[in-house]
Amino acid sequence: MSYSPIIQKTIEYIEKNLHEELSLESIAQFARFSKYHYHRIFQKEVGVTVSEYIRYRRIANSANMLLYTDEKIIDIAFYYRFETQESFTRSFKKYYHLPPGQYRKIIGKLTLQREEIVLKNEQLLKGWKLSGSHPFNYQMGIDRENFHKGRASGFLKSFTVQSQGEFATMMQGFKAEKYLGKRLKLSGFLKSKDVDGFCGFWMRVDDAFHDILQFDNMSDRPIVGNTEWNHYHIVLDVPKNSAVIAFGVLLSGNGQVWIDELKFEEVDKQTPTTNIDFSADLLDEPTNLSFEEWE
Repeated sequence: MSYSPIIQKTIEYIEKNLHEELSLESIAQFARFSKYHYHRIFQKEVGVTVSEYIRYRRIANSANMLLYTDEKIIDIAFYYRFETQESFTRSFKKYYHLPPGQYRKIIGKLTLQREEIVLKNEQLLKGWKLSGSHPFNYQMGIDRENFHKGRASGFLKSFTVQSQGEFATMMQGFKAEKYLGKRLKLSGFLKSKDVDGFCGFWMRVDDAFHDILQFDNMSDRPIVGNTEWNHYHIVLDVPKNSAVIAFGVLLSGNGQVWIDELKFEEVDKQTPTTNIDFSADLLDEPTNLSFEEWE
């Protein structure tokens, strides 16, 4: 059984209620699971406990408010359900290694300087490249205002797209040799805005002749329209004759997608793959060659 839709539904619930009282019991009840079972499946799917997820998302949103609003620190702390400013400061320092006041003063100045640099040079996104059918109609970059954790996220957005048939991808690739014969899971967080085509993660495993061995682009579970941060994954086998693993985020048509906290991990064979099996569409033999048959 895949728990991903349940996890996504409850993450959506959490994201909408970060400023409200949230407990494992209430979230498990929303998901219609016992709190013990829900705790296990959430940690397995997302990689952290429910309480840790809520804590770092509140802190990330707090960091955003510190940099982009004039709200008092104590008001931010109370808004995100911290009992005292001291408890907020302790939690904040755990993630950002600075107390909130110093973070606002020091990182705020650095952020402005970095944004000026990015405006002058759009090639600062280390490791990533822009590709697709019409990459010149899209932009990719770093967003320090919208992020899921830490201080920044990557984004891909349209700016001169003419139709939904156009697409671009923000991607990279690496050698497959360390993962030969294994099952590999790519997971991370995505957020979308005004997507009129679709967006999602994609991953492809090729052999040395550039033939596709495994592939998934989430076309059977597309992200459309406006969505808040949520958790998505792709699972593919890496056959023994694999040479390259490529991956990234895809945007078809107009809109914008943000990407953050990607990770790769080996999973066991009990974890189902999401590979799109193109051979399933092939017929066993030619049919209706005289065009006399119809549905």
